[in-house]
Amino acid sequence: MAGLHERTQRIDTSTAHSARVYDYILGGKDHYPVDAEAGDAMCRHWPALPVHMRENRRFMHRAGHYLAQERGIRQFLDIGTGLPTAPNLHEVVQEVAPESRVVYVDNDPIVLAHARALLQGSAEGATAYVDADMHDPEAILESPEFRSLIDLDEPVGLMIIGVLHFIMPPDDRRLVRRLLDPLPPGSHLAMTVGTGDFAPEEVGRVSEEYTRQGMPMVLRDLRVASSFFDGMELVEPGVTQVHTWRPGSEQDDVDGRAIAMYGAVARKV
Repeated sequence: MAGLHERTQRIDTSTAHSARVYDYILGGKDHYPVDAEAGDAMCRHWPALPVHMRENRRFMHRAGHYLAQERGIRQFLDIGTGLPTAPNLHEVVQEVAPESRVVYVDNDPIVLAHARALLQGSAEGATAYVDADMHDPEAILESPEFRSLIDLDEPVGLMIIGVLHFIMPPDDRRLVRRLLDPLPPGSHLAMTVGTGDFAPEEVGRVSEEYTRQGMPMVLRDLRVASSFFDGMELVEPGVTQVHTWRPGSEQDDVDGRAIAMYGAVARKV
């Protein structure tokens, strides 16, 4: 495995990266001027973008808590971890069950550096970080980290949050299915899917800006978003905008036009 120094030497500070743009828009500090410029351009196209991103993150928190609390899931595979922003998935699920295990996956060198420093689990549980890309599921599933932490005789929570809109068809369905296939029945998929259904002009301009910045993305309507869960048992309320999926009492009053992401949790049968 490449060393930390080798990976960080390959950080491209001349091109915006989705994880760093996300960090910038949410007020983080782990980004470069090119990421800030890209984020500012996107927010000019759609000022609601920070609200949208916060609600996507909150969906992950609620979905992870639900899987640990209500479905008894004790091991998780988190694809496209992004820069660590508390609470992270292992903090959410280990609050419910300290013995929970989480394997994080991302391929950005900055994420790698931060993840190894910050994504430390409880003494009873475990966390690991895989330096890999969703486009190469074999690298994930065959990694020593996955093999050592994930028991494929027990259900797994597969989290694909804020990633799928960067996966172009026809690879999208194949890659999601390849990650699901080895997981046993009773495993769950929690996933968010970018959409232009609620603010098509503004979100369309953001999508075009991402593409101009070298990060092509695809938006999907409700029918297409729902089809990713075909053959699975959807958890109520099904496929909804992320801010309306099992909202808690702390949920902000959010205008639906500010949310361009569907989310759902489904059980593998």
